[in-house]
Amino acid sequence: MSIQTAIVTGANSGMGLATTIELAKQGYHVIMACRSEKRGQEALEQALRQSGSTSIELMLCDLGSLDSIRQFARQYRERYDHLDVLVNNAGVVMVKRKETSDGFEQSIGINHLGHFLLTLLLIEPLKASKQGRIVNVSSGAYKAGKIHFDDPHLRKGYNPIKSYAQSKLANVFFTRALARKLAGTSVTANCLHPGAVGTSIGVDRNTGFGTRIMALAAKLPFFLTPEEGARTAIYLATSPDVTGVTGRYFYQQKEQRLKEHALDDAAAEQLWTWSEEQVGLQPDERL
Repeated sequence: MSIQTAIVTGANSGMGLATTIELAKQGYHVIMACRSEKRGQEALEQALRQSGSTSIELMLCDLGSLDSIRQFARQYRERYDHLDVLVNNAGVVMVKRKETSDGFEQSIGINHLGHFLLTLLLIEPLKASKQGRIVNVSSGAYKAGKIHFDDPHLRKGYNPIKSYAQSKLANVFFTRALARKLAGTSVTANCLHPGAVGTSIGVDRNTGFGTRIMALAAKLPFFLTPEEGARTAIYLATSPDVTGVTGRYFYQQKEQRLKEHALDDAAAEQLWTWSEEQVGLQPDERL
C-alpha cells in the first residue's frame, strides 16, 4: 500500500504548521509548500520535532509567482504518482495595495489565483488517489465579499477589507465550481472558516508592521490558537465523516449554510473563466 501524501501551503507558521504537524502524526507524508527557504527550514525542524515523524519535507513554492507554482507542481508530479490531500492554507492581508511578480493585486493573486493554478496542476495526482481531498481555507469574511469583475485587482479604491473579503469569496466560488467540475471523480473539494485565529497573516515581513497588534490580539479570549484554528482543515482532510462530501463550507467541523450571494453559480463560472485567463491555463490543463 502506498503512503498517503499531503501538501500544505503556507506551512511555515500558524495554522499551516499546525496542520502539517497533525497530518504527520496521523501518518501522512507531508510536503510543506513554503515561499521562504529559511523560514521553511526552521518550520520543518519544528514540525519534525513536534510530530515525532520523519516523513515531512520542504518544497519551495511562492504563490505570488506563476513560474514558482508551475515549477513546484512539475517537481511534485515527477516525484510522486498520487496526492491524497491538498490543503490550500496560505493567505495574506495587505494593508497597502501591492502586486505579485505577475502584476496581480496580492490578496486575489495569492489567496485565490495562486491556489487556483496550483490545484489545477495537481488534479491528475489527486485523481490517482483512492479519494483525493482538496481543502480550501476561506474565511467568514466572504460574507462581506464581492467579486469586482470591473476591477478585480482593485486598482481604484483599494482597501484591505475589500481586497481580503473579495479573495475569501473567491475561495468559496472556486470550491463550489471545482466540486461541480470534479463530479463523478474520486476527488472532493470543500472550504472552511477557521475562526478568529492569532497568526502572522497581517504582519508585513519587511517592515514588521502589525507584529505588536497581532501579538496583543492573540491574547484576547475569543482568539483561537493555530492548533484550534487548524482543526476543521484537519477534519476535512482526514475524517471518514466527510467521505464523498463535496462543495460545502464548514466551521468548527460542521457544515454551514452559505449566504445567498455565495451561491451564485453564474458568478462562480465567470470567476473561473477569468482565473483561467489570468494564470494562462493551457487547454490540456483545464477541467
